[in-house]
Amino acid sequence: MVEAKMDQQPPQDLAAVRVIAMPADTNPSGDIFGGWLMCQMDLAASNVAARRAESRVATIAVDSMTFLKPVKVGDEVSVYAVLGRTGRTSLTIEVEAWRRPLHRNAAEKVTEAAFTFVAIGDDGRPTPLPEPSHSTPSNESGT
Repeated sequence: MVEAKMDQQPPQDLAAVRVIAMPADTNPSGDIFGGWLMCQMDLAASNVAARRAESRVATIAVDSMTFLKPVKVGDEVSVYAVLGRTGRTSLTIEVEAWRRPLHRNAAEKVTEAAFTFVAIGDDGRPTPLPEPSHSTPSNESGT
């Protein structure tokens, strides 16, 4: 998904979502629920997908999500999302989540996944993606 060097440092792009993990988001062990983290990633990915689709989008799949490290209460969680592949009505967004303890500068990747969306028209049915504009990221495949 992302080059190995990205495992050491977070992406230089602005985070699509940045939030502080709170006590209400924990499991009985005191770590942040994986579902909470997945929700943050879905929000970040849907922002990118909706901008590209220029319409509503719906999540239809999440591929290969592996939790690498726990997120602790008080950690700053930054989620980075970039356009991966596009189809006629669908698009895949590559997402990484990173944690940073509030009193430190170093961050570490906690998970990554590919989220697939379908563009939804006003009639509630899948709709073709518009042609890419000049501001569309260069990693779009156009398939």
